[in-house]
Amino acid sequence: MQEIFASIVHEPLSYDVGPLQLTGFGLAVLMAFVIAQIIAQRELTRRGYDPEPIGDVVFAAVIGGLLGGKIYYAILMHDASALFSRAGFVFWGGLIGGILVCYAVIHWKHLSFTRISDVAAPAIAAAYSMGRTGCWAVGDDYGRPWNGPWAVSFPHGAPPSTVANMTELFHIPPPLGSSPNQVLSVHPTELYEVALGFVMFLILWRLRDHKHAEGWLFGLYCLDVHAVETQSRRAGYLCGRTTARITLAG
Repeated sequence: MQEIFASIVHEPLSYDVGPLQLTGFGLAVLMAFVIAQIIAQRELTRRGYDPEPIGDVVFAAVIGGLLGGKIYYAILMHDASALFSRAGFVFWGGLIGGILVCYAVIHWKHLSFTRISDVAAPAIAAAYSMGRTGCWAVGDDYGRPWNGPWAVSFPHGAPPSTVANMTELFHIPPPLGSSPNQVLSVHPTELYEVALGFVMFLILWRLRDHKHAEGWLFGLYCLDVHAVETQSRRAGYLCGRTTARITLAG
């Protein structure tokens, strides 16, 4: 196997504000929820309904998403103490948790779940694309070793893309003659998902005037996000799926 080096070297994005550290992932998640709320409110208004409940639904999505992502992570790690660690927010757990808590809030407010989910579909897709920029910002969820033209190395990623991590965490054979601390270049799957997520948003936005029953657009979103995640696996998406090492800070 040929040694793999990258011309693009990634450095994590973070800022220290007094005693707080704000990371690119935390900022991306914040912007994702803001963007989702704006899109959902405007779409609900366009359809002739009161957009006021969207704020409560988005708040429910934040709570359910964070709890679901953390619980899913603890289950995958078979470690209850992981519930109290800083790392470990998994997308699929967050999606399931967000849907469940949002459903409870929507039911409590006597709203139509299918109607809200329909307007939420393009909003969630846009939020997905924005959220994945946070994975890029902290150097998480990269792909398998690769030496292509846009290959990226993550010397300070989460975790760093070293030979040792590739071997111990992901069971990928090391290049011949390489040292454990050598940093390898990999597929930047975070950026693939940003692009695919944006395409997913454009498709759903284009189809928002569909004539099907309410809730159809959300069903299409679920199929789309599954397709995006499948394409990521084909590019060798490692961190988020095989070890659930998704770090949220800030």
